[in-house]
Amino acid sequence: MSISGLPFLVYQRASRIVIHKHTLSFLKDCRTPKIASFSSCALGKKFCKPKQTELQHQLRRYVLRSTFEAGAARKRGQLVKKKETVKAVEQTARERNATESVPSYPLTTSEWRKLKELYRGKRQFEVSMMTKMVSARSDVNVAKSLLTYVAKENASISYELLLKYLTLCVLGDHHAEVLDVYEIMKSRFKVLDTSAYSLFIKSFSQTENWQECLTFLEDIKRVITPSPRNYGHVIAGALRHGCATVAWQLYDEMLATDLTPHPETWKAFYDHKLYSDENKSKLMSILVYMRNNQIYPSESLAKSIKSWFESDPNISWKGSWTTVARSGQCRHCSSSLESIHLTEEEYDVLKKKVMNDVILGSDVFNKTTPQELQHFKDFVKKRHSYDVVIDGLNVANITNRGRQSENLLEVVSHLAELNLRLLVLGRKHMLKPSRSWDRSNMATIQQKADCFFTENISEDDPFLLYATLHSGNHCRFLSQDLMRDHKACLTDSGLRRLFFKWQRGHQLVLANYNPGRSVNFQVVPIYDTIVQTNGTSWHIPYDKDEVERCTYEVPTKWLCLVQKN
Repeated sequence: MSISGLPFLVYQRASRIVIHKHTLSFLKDCRTPKIASFSSCALGKKFCKPKQTELQHQLRRYVLRSTFEAGAARKRGQLVKKKETVKAVEQTARERNATESVPSYPLTTSEWRKLKELYRGKRQFEVSMMTKMVSARSDVNVAKSLLTYVAKENASISYELLLKYLTLCVLGDHHAEVLDVYEIMKSRFKVLDTSAYSLFIKSFSQTENWQECLTFLEDIKRVITPSPRNYGHVIAGALRHGCATVAWQLYDEMLATDLTPHPETWKAFYDHKLYSDENKSKLMSILVYMRNNQIYPSESLAKSIKSWFESDPNISWKGSWTTVARSGQCRHCSSSLESIHLTEEEYDVLKKKVMNDVILGSDVFNKTTPQELQHFKDFVKKRHSYDVVIDGLNVANITNRGRQSENLLEVVSHLAELNLRLLVLGRKHMLKPSRSWDRSNMATIQQKADCFFTENISEDDPFLLYATLHSGNHCRFLSQDLMRDHKACLTDSGLRRLFFKWQRGHQLVLANYNPGRSVNFQVVPIYDTIVQTNGTSWHIPYDKDEVERCTYEVPTKWLCLVQKN
């Protein structure tokens, strides 16, 4: 395709359309501790073996995946999935429309002019068309023909249009074209925005010009903190060209700015098989970082980690894909994993922070009144510690079958039979006889357990957490509520992880409850799902590629790495 008589000629070469050198010139001018066996509801050393054995039996009767296991939320979210399917169909339709409205081959200037006349929003025609090309991942030659048309019609190409074209080139790995755009933008514009620099970093890092990325990174720093992906692309470029020292310097710089590295960045380090003592120490520190920040690698990253260990020329490692038994033992090497139970020191720290930040925080009286809170604190202090604290309203509403009071009574009766000290938290409307709340049922509940009823407008979660933590590390709480809001109230990330660990080891959740049938609970794990080592082995929980995991869930698949003799 050519347009004779114009300085912005486009010609065919090597099966691709290239903007002629004169065009570029023209455009420029235009410009732990060991795990003890699971103590049933716990529920503490204070109460003896019969209770432990019975609740152990109850929990083991029902082998249901935990609320906190990866993929559990997906099963519960069928309605959400249907909505997402509809959205996906709509998105596909939008993409199809975008593709259909984009030319499938390069157009001449006259053809672009005719197409623009048919286009409604003529003022934004060029940018809109290039945006559609990006969405449709169009042939870059079609985009070049549009630029040629714009240069002829307007004598210059706008920054916005060049940025869209740059995006298309980067997405398609058209590195030569990216270099062309860089030369144009550098000569025409004194300052580029951070999005342009980010695109240049992504492309240049894959070429011999990767060192230019160091300059781009500094340009971004003048405006904002570079993103983890910015750093990751430059690190990958440095590793690809044998500059591990530069890669580690950038990695340390990223951590110093409190950025969390992207998994692909870690994968790049492991894939390049670095085995000097210094590099091995740094690669081990990545695993420690994952542990300290409760990060779970993806399956592809886990494969790279496995390959790195097994390729070590000095130490013989064997990696295996496995799972962990409910006893807390690795099914491959039989090692016992770290306990889910908090140490006394961890528990004291968590208790103090939850009491201050969550229960007695600045918005506490949006959830209750000063008088009610003090009354509850006095109520708890006068009684002995509890074994299980029950969210009464939550349990009563576990199913829409039968009376709410009957549901609650059935669960309370089941736990009372295990000789456990129980506290039921509810609201005052539950004491008012009605079709849902039978007077006799509520009276029986109050005989089997201590009860505290808040005002109807009060939130009971703070009371639930207070009573559970006040009772001691052995106490469990029964609720279907995942406590995500309360976890978010903890400002320190380490404390949020500690809260989640405590929650997974102390929360009882009913399993497929049906009125009139046996009461079963989901299995409470006794081991911690976290990257861990004992010196001669590593156990790394990882996310399977096809499993969707919510933030409050943990993986069920593990990589076991054992050092051979």
